[in-house]
Amino acid sequence: MSKDWYQDIVDFRTKEDKMTRPNWDTYFMNIAKDVSARATCPRASVGAVIVKNNRILSTGYNGAPAGEPHCTEVGCEMVDNHCVRVIHAEVNAVCEAAKFGIPVEGAVLYVYGLDRPESCHNCIQVMKAAGLGGYVELIDGHIKITTL
Repeated sequence: MSKDWYQDIVDFRTKEDKMTRPNWDTYFMNIAKDVSARATCPRASVGAVIVKNNRILSTGYNGAPAGEPHCTEVGCEMVDNHCVRVIHAEVNAVCEAAKFGIPVEGAVLYVYGLDRPESCHNCIQVMKAAGLGGYVELIDGHIKITTL
């Protein structure tokens, strides 16, 4: 890491910039976008953020379980045109909260991924089982809000 790693952060907003504050949905969707950069499957970069009362509870991205080899290291494991090596971002975020004893009942999950279809049936089932109140996703450049 270079000693100037922080320069992009410093340069993000200079004093001359007019400060504009994003709404909460945009703010959390942007964070989900940043989380997606950690994805380890080359087929999709998806990030998820679980939020309650405008506070982040958990994040997740699509990748292999902790300690398991990643697609970027050993390749995708394909079954019926789906990579089964990875856990979807939505499920990873729910599991991360559970791992640390963070209740997510009534929370909202934000999910971001370019060129991704809507959340899959299994992810929606996990979100329902965890008691999430709904999820927000970016589909074809539009925000879609779903209540569970």
